[in-house]
Amino acid sequence: MTTSVFEHPWLKGLFGDAQMAAVLAPERQLAHMLAFEAAWSRACGAAGLFDADDAAQAAEAIENATIDPAILERGMASDGVPVPALVQHLKTIAPANAVHKGATSQDVVDTALVLSLREASILISDRLEELERHLRDLEVRFGDNNMMGRTRMQAATTMAVRERVLEWRLPIADHLITLNQKRRDVEKVQIGGASGDRKALGDKAAAVVDHVAKELDLAATDKAWHAMRHGIAGYASFLSLITGTLGKMGLDVTLMAQQGIDEIALSGGGGSSAMPHKQNPISAELLVTLARFNAVQVSAMHHAVIHEQERSGTAWTLEWMVLPQMLMTTARALSVAIDMTQKIDRIGTR
Repeated sequence: MTTSVFEHPWLKGLFGDAQMAAVLAPERQLAHMLAFEAAWSRACGAAGLFDADDAAQAAEAIENATIDPAILERGMASDGVPVPALVQHLKTIAPANAVHKGATSQDVVDTALVLSLREASILISDRLEELERHLRDLEVRFGDNNMMGRTRMQAATTMAVRERVLEWRLPIADHLITLNQKRRDVEKVQIGGASGDRKALGDKAAAVVDHVAKELDLAATDKAWHAMRHGIAGYASFLSLITGTLGKMGLDVTLMAQQGIDEIALSGGGGSSAMPHKQNPISAELLVTLARFNAVQVSAMHHAVIHEQERSGTAWTLEWMVLPQMLMTTARALSVAIDMTQKIDRIGTR
């Protein structure tokens, strides 16, 4: 039985998002972990911590490695992280003295995470830009029409449709600006070693960090952020703000589409098995559901900020359970909003 609505054979028809699923796929996560390990071998070789020839050979072997997921599954079961099992395997196909030494599991997993977040951010940015374009088009098509403005769900005064659409569009422009900042907050290489102090790298620490960061196109840091998770939690909170904006739009549309109000006309609404005359605003409703789901997850991500001392097992693994779902939710909400805005045939009256 599949318990995730994002992967369920038929529930994913409503909740699934193939593009974000590809970004978060285990194969991509493993590719990012291998990219870190290869960059690590090269960086330590360049810094003189590993034999240069062994390091080059190790990096090439790691980049071309084929890993059986069952190896990582068994490692997770025994170690709580996949990296020890991964490293053990890599040492059988590459010079063992030029693999992973001086790094720690969290360096690998966290760097792989931010590489995934970078890909996710590009997808989210592209969709925000597309949605903004469609909302601008609604302003052009229907902005001069009239509709009833409503405060506290009661009729207030008539207004131009443009005023309602601007409430949907302007936050999208703000989110695009904020996304750039959030990317700077999280797209940082993670290198700390055993206790987060890079002690094993000695006076070569800065050189190794800079080398790995440059190779992976991430920012270097002066200290590992193993136990400083505010950047990741802030990114997650931002995801909820995006879906919250889309949820507001969805809720407006559901109310505007009510029979007897009819302030909006949508094509392709959902049907009812019992009442064939109905056209349910499925997309608008889904935007509300997804917004509420992400809002609930923010609490868990804020709990995951609370790390004890230099590394936490409990808080760290909580992120693994929550953040991918928030990314899937955000991507799906953007996809639904883009589709819905293109199916609006009328807003207000002339």
